[in-house]
Amino acid sequence: MIHDLLYGPWPWYYTGPAIALVYFALYFVGRRFGVSGTLKTTCSMLGAGKVSEYFNFNWRDEIWNLVFAVGLVLGGYLGGITFPNEVPVDLSASTISSLESLGLTSYTETMIPTELFSWEALFTLKGLIFIVVGGFFVGFGARYADGCTSGHAISGLANLEFSSLVAVIGFFIGGMIVTYFVVPFILTL
Repeated sequence: MIHDLLYGPWPWYYTGPAIALVYFALYFVGRRFGVSGTLKTTCSMLGAGKVSEYFNFNWRDEIWNLVFAVGLVLGGYLGGITFPNEVPVDLSASTISSLESLGLTSYTETMIPTELFSWEALFTLKGLIFIVVGGFFVGFGARYADGCTSGHAISGLANLEFSSLVAVIGFFIGGMIVTYFVVPFILTL
């Protein structure tokens, strides 16, 4: 049982309640769940408030989200390096066929296609588009939507905020458009 929890994917009945506990803990102390606020806090901490009024706030009041971000990185390290997933990726035959038709084959070893997401890929046209341009769009979108997917989908929807509902619908529509039209086009470059 313990071995399965340490070296395999966690089932929804562990992770779902864990996310709910984190959300409720943040809610009761007056904080909002999300990651995009970390960048705002970091910029303010580094003095961006001298350049832009947007960053001119007491960043010490928001230091908790930097601790949260460090916890995400530490958790990712523990989950990926210290306790790696020993369960092979279980993909359907149609998914495997679709990935291979797009030229992606490394997903069986790393769960992410290293043809797109690696240091070597960064210096290719495809890698530059996926990593740099895609990263810019994610950052711009999180700022423009006034929050990231986790912030809107977990905190915003739980608070019954209409703007979060619109944002989450937009995330899904944008994700579908990119998945079915943009990614196949970029992979043919």
